[in-house]
Amino acid sequence: MNDVLTVDHLSVTFDVDGEVVHAVHDASFTVGPGEVVAVVGESGSGKSMTAMTAMGIAPDGARADGSIRICDLDVLGADERTLREVRGRRVSMIFQDPSAALNPVYAIGFQLAEAVRRADGSLDRAAVRERALDLLRAVEVPEPERRLGQYPHELSGGQCQRVMIAMALAADPDLLIADEPTTALDVTVQAEVLDVLRALRERTGTSILLITHDMGVVADIADRVVVMRRGRVVETGTVHEVLGAPSADYTRELLAAVPRMGTGTDRGRDAVDLAVQTPSVVLDVRHLVVEYGGALRGRFRAVDDVSFTVGRGEIVGLVGESGSGKTTIGRAAIGLAPITGGTVVVEGTDVARASRASRKAMRRRVGVVFQNPLRSLNPRYSVGQTVAEPLRQILRLPTAEVEARVERLLGDVGLDGGFRERYPHELSGGQRQRVAIARAVALDPALLIADEPTSALDVSVQARVLDVFRELQERLGFACLFVTHDLAVVDTLCDRVVVLHQGRVAEEGTCDAILRAPQDPYTRRLVQAAPVPDPEEQAVRRAVRLAGAAAV
Repeated sequence: MNDVLTVDHLSVTFDVDGEVVHAVHDASFTVGPGEVVAVVGESGSGKSMTAMTAMGIAPDGARADGSIRICDLDVLGADERTLREVRGRRVSMIFQDPSAALNPVYAIGFQLAEAVRRADGSLDRAAVRERALDLLRAVEVPEPERRLGQYPHELSGGQCQRVMIAMALAADPDLLIADEPTTALDVTVQAEVLDVLRALRERTGTSILLITHDMGVVADIADRVVVMRRGRVVETGTVHEVLGAPSADYTRELLAAVPRMGTGTDRGRDAVDLAVQTPSVVLDVRHLVVEYGGALRGRFRAVDDVSFTVGRGEIVGLVGESGSGKTTIGRAAIGLAPITGGTVVVEGTDVARASRASRKAMRRRVGVVFQNPLRSLNPRYSVGQTVAEPLRQILRLPTAEVEARVERLLGDVGLDGGFRERYPHELSGGQRQRVAIARAVALDPALLIADEPTSALDVSVQARVLDVFRELQERLGFACLFVTHDLAVVDTLCDRVVVLHQGRVAEEGTCDAILRAPQDPYTRRLVQAAPVPDPEEQAVRRAVRLAGAAAV
């Protein structure tokens, strides 16, 4: 049979100030019928640009040369009318952020119905509804009838992603292009989404082009792998060849950068000894309860009787699925979430009961690093202004001292003086996160709260950011609450781990105890769902996970 997708010597260029810049350079690969091909590489490697060009949605100003064929259609030679007919019917795309791709003002049923009508305009209203329900059942959305009347904000991230997959399948396309479909999803939800994609491939024979930087996802679902760097294909092969015996130095570097469970240091045991010798608690959470809502809509308990501590010089990982309460606890620590019961004490200051002046002084001793630095950094401030702002506004330091400290802080996170005049949009994701870290430690915090700071970063960039984070923490000695769903990052970085499930603590202890020998069934499920860049081990984990689900 002919290949579903053929990319042959593709080059995509832009004219930037009179200079030709190659986003993709002489790339070639194929996707066969019923095959899953993963395209991997760092940001800027050209993988998403290749996918957008295949869909005919490359940005304005892009010039594409070479050939892209979807079945018998030459995409680069097709006019816009033909491309509109092809999109959805022959090729569909699943985007990275379903919450942004779904329209927030329309119900799920309406948006699915629109996709179904585009695929087949002859269907009447009843047939459209039945087809929408069939699509939701195909992607294993629970209670599909009820979901039709709900809005995107009423669904979890995994459910929204399943709805996006259902919409992409409305016209039974030959090829699905999935652009980072599991980024920022919890490990259990990610595993469920991958199971859905795998089942669809097996049931319908749909080919999948998977764009990702997660080598665990590649090991879980891909048949073949295409590795790209700076617009070029540096290696192709079966998933066993590329992940098991990579031939390119760049591929080996990518795999070496992947954090793996079981390779952590003895930080956990050292931290216990340190806590015995120096019981200096910076964050003390006792029987914390956080509730939202009111008399009309009822009360929702997001955090239920949670207790733990974070000592000076210690990194405690807070892990759990979306909705487990981990981000709410971080917000409560700085007074941004309502404390319904219990206490949160930061350096002796009771967050809920302290005076306004005391809370303000406490917040000066707490730094925060958010998940998305592009949203948390002011786009109108240069890097230098961003890092200098807390020094000027809070410490009121003289200009000369501010300049010297900004220079030192940027150096601490691995950014030289040339970055001072750049703006957030001129930086890569890893560089933006380094700026966010520099700003967070500018006031020499006693406590740093890091909320998913590496979840959307490429593996090599993530590794560099974690190295910076670890070096700073060891040198400055701040206590850190590290909120994440990535258990391998926890094992690499943290001293202790607290596992949350539905607002309650499932178990806590050293990383070695919790991640190597979990006692709680929920923790065991999290550990089993964590992806690893080994196809053989991933197959075993998947079989165990599915057997457990069947038993339940």
